[in-house]
Amino acid sequence: MSRCLFKRTSKCVSRLSHQRNLSTVDSDIRVDSADDKNKLVFSTSHDYIVVGSGSAGCVLANRLSENERDQVLAIEAGPKDAWWNWKIHMPAALTYNLCNDNYNWYYNTEEQKNMNNRKMYWPRGRVWGGSSALNAMVYIRGHAYDYDRWEDEGGAKGWSYADCLPYFKKSQTHPLGEDDYRGGDGPLKISRGRMINPLYNAFIEAGEQAGYPYTPDCNGFQQEGVGPYDMTIHNGKRWSASQAYLRPALKRKNLDTRTGAVVTRIIVENSKAIGVEYIQDSQLKRAKANKEVILAGGAINSPHLLMLSGIGDATELRQHNIPCINNLPGVGKNLQDHLEVYIQSNCTQPITLYKQTRLWYMPIIGSQWFLTRTGDCGTNSLEAGGFIRTRESLPSPDIQLHFLPFAVKDHGRQFPDGHAYQLHAGTLRATSRGTVTLKSNNPFDHPLMDPNYLSTEQDILDMRACVKLSREIMQQDAFIPFRGDELQPGISVKTDKEIDAFVREKGDSAYHPSCTCKMGDENDPMSVVDSDTRVKGIEGLRIVDASIMPYVVSGNLNGPVIMMAEKAADFIKGKKLPKSNAPVYKTPLTGQR
Repeated sequence: MSRCLFKRTSKCVSRLSHQRNLSTVDSDIRVDSADDKNKLVFSTSHDYIVVGSGSAGCVLANRLSENERDQVLAIEAGPKDAWWNWKIHMPAALTYNLCNDNYNWYYNTEEQKNMNNRKMYWPRGRVWGGSSALNAMVYIRGHAYDYDRWEDEGGAKGWSYADCLPYFKKSQTHPLGEDDYRGGDGPLKISRGRMINPLYNAFIEAGEQAGYPYTPDCNGFQQEGVGPYDMTIHNGKRWSASQAYLRPALKRKNLDTRTGAVVTRIIVENSKAIGVEYIQDSQLKRAKANKEVILAGGAINSPHLLMLSGIGDATELRQHNIPCINNLPGVGKNLQDHLEVYIQSNCTQPITLYKQTRLWYMPIIGSQWFLTRTGDCGTNSLEAGGFIRTRESLPSPDIQLHFLPFAVKDHGRQFPDGHAYQLHAGTLRATSRGTVTLKSNNPFDHPLMDPNYLSTEQDILDMRACVKLSREIMQQDAFIPFRGDELQPGISVKTDKEIDAFVREKGDSAYHPSCTCKMGDENDPMSVVDSDTRVKGIEGLRIVDASIMPYVVSGNLNGPVIMMAEKAADFIKGKKLPKSNAPVYKTPLTGQR
């Protein structure tokens, strides 16, 4: 784990200065964009334009450029993930990029009325690899039930678990080898942690003592239970979507890339997307798409770009003087995220990662990583976790646990002074729904993000149960040799009212915004794309990222988004992998998934 060395004041000055420079360019954009469409001049022409080089965009750039006859352009607002940038590639350095906006959109939500009016920090990647270059590198697929729900309740035909599992396998190489659930030769290299810290095994044992099963692979036959976690780390290095997909494809002559290029508008003629407009090096440029424009900007940037381009709720667009070319009221709606809290305890033995955060010790473990890619800097330290249910009647787990042999504050930007450990505990299927809306018609203004956390009684009850069940695990006998005083919530927090107050004060995002351009069928007026990821009412325009999920999956998002992009690439190519018939664990009480 690494300490943030950047001052908050300098970070803010840097970001504001960057924003002012872009706003100056924007005044020129708006005049030029008002030209007669027949006078549009395109600087380049391509078959496919992929907007965004994050988890989905890297996959699409690779798979679409496999056909050497197709010219592919991948556009990224941020820089490349340069080989020398250890803050991206060193797994333990993950908190560094949360401290500034160098590779990070540095989003913040609107004030959350049910969370003590706090604005919540939402880091999102702005670099090759996107959020997979910033995230905690935990590889989780979600539950089989999630994808069946997409199809059965969400109207996303062809997205059942049996349809999606082959693409999960296609995308990955697992260290335990290929089987019905794991892939053996995919681009995404998966690893398991060393599990040498005794606190990991203490957590797993405590989970079993609390009555939960052990699962050797929560991405395989059985998600439910406690056990080891998979990581997107390969040979001690972060294995982002850029490393897995984009960089291997750069040698192809038919793949072109742009970095530092902010797309400001999708160019649409006669209800067909024909290209994009973007700013690079303070210059307005246009790229023509002969076949398709594919948005892969994520759950915030994709709906934002649609609305700036006149695709969204007509009433809202008029409020910002944007002509509506396609009235899709679902754009920016249905926002979902995972909320979590940290259950923390002092550790009575000096075995946590506290030592690794001391300035005198950092050069030692840093040198080991630079020389050999091994040691404490070669792991994300989230090597164990679990999935449990708040109530027995549920068909699948609705709580996710990440165990960390350390304790952090403020998104890992602050560390406590002493040995401690924590359990990240959060609910997986919140019933609250939020929005992403425009702040203005200036493409460089961040949109307004309102996840509307804890707006339903069910979500309050579930988070309360999440805290109680997590505390129960932390109080099991397996932790007796290590457990000191509870730091958080603290022994004074006992009643339901006090637990609810703790959640409102300390709960935070797990960084999984999704579902703002959801898939659906023709009977769903709020769906934005069809089951083939095509934007409704606009020919030649697709969205492939977390925004098209009808419901957020039960776990981390990077693995599912990569799977979705693999599947969408086959849609575009007219291909389809056969369904899987691999069985799924059924809960003992309900007999259902």
